[in-house]
Amino acid sequence: MAIAKPYADIPGTIIFDADMARIGFHINQFALSLMKAENRERFKADERSYLDEWAMTEDQKQAVLDRDYNKMMSLGGNVYFLAKIFSTDGLSFQVAAASMTGMSQQEYAQMMLDGGRSPDGNRYLHEQKGKI
Repeated sequence: MAIAKPYADIPGTIIFDADMARIGFHINQFALSLMKAENRERFKADERSYLDEWAMTEDQKQAVLDRDYNKMMSLGGNVYFLAKIFSTDGLSFQVAAASMTGMSQQEYAQMMLDGGRSPDGNRYLHEQKGKI
């Protein structure tokens, strides 16, 4: 029996729960492997070959190759593990987070300085039914 997930209807939100941990186990283990310098070098030398050593789905591998962090998260990636990938690319967390929002790093930084994103349009879908 599936457990009800009251957070499942928040637009644009991916919750890393036990189900996502199971789905993303291999992508997260791959990302954690990048903590070792020799693995980072092997990955940078031939990304596809290194990814093929992991029991990831083809969608997960393609998301890594595309550096599509939103897709990686939807496929079970944990953002804190995925940080190893963008760190390997020499990117800061802020630059990666900005790319996930479709903003430039400067726009993202300013939004955060201004207090973060507006909750408008980011509430539970069942709360919006009367407003749509």
